[in-house]
Amino acid sequence: MAPPQLQLRGLFVFCICLSVSLKLWKFIDKIISKQMAKHIATGKQGEVLARAFLENKGWTILETNWRYSRAEVDIIGKDGDCLVFVEVKTRSNDKFGHPVVFVTSEKEALVVEAAQVYMENAAHEGEFRFDIVSVLLTPGRDPMMEHFPDAFFPGF
Repeated sequence: MAPPQLQLRGLFVFCICLSVSLKLWKFIDKIISKQMAKHIATGKQGEVLARAFLENKGWTILETNWRYSRAEVDIIGKDGDCLVFVEVKTRSNDKFGHPVVFVTSEKEALVVEAAQVYMENAAHEGEFRFDIVSVLLTPGRDPMMEHFPDAFFPGF
């Protein structure tokens, strides 16, 4: 067994390391929180722009951020008589690819699941489709939006 002085020194070093680790963790957490807040704000800004974009095309917006279980549909609207479920994908740059490539098959499945419940609740038996609106918010430039009608379909 180590002498008491070495045990105390070891405990002291441990406490200093723990203190540094906690400070570092708080610093990292603060950075991550700011990035997440920016990420969420970017997404919300894209959804607002996409809604205005679709309304300018003559759409009627029925719902925004409609949730069912784990799924959320960003925009539910009517394009004429067609009920449309829209996933909005926003990015601040396209360094890692066009925003539309970030809509995963898992996200598509969640949107389809939510859409099925929405149509049951609304007793909708007419035409429907799934669209994607990509929004690119590059600092110092005007927002770029692109609409992809019939971007995906259940089971494909």
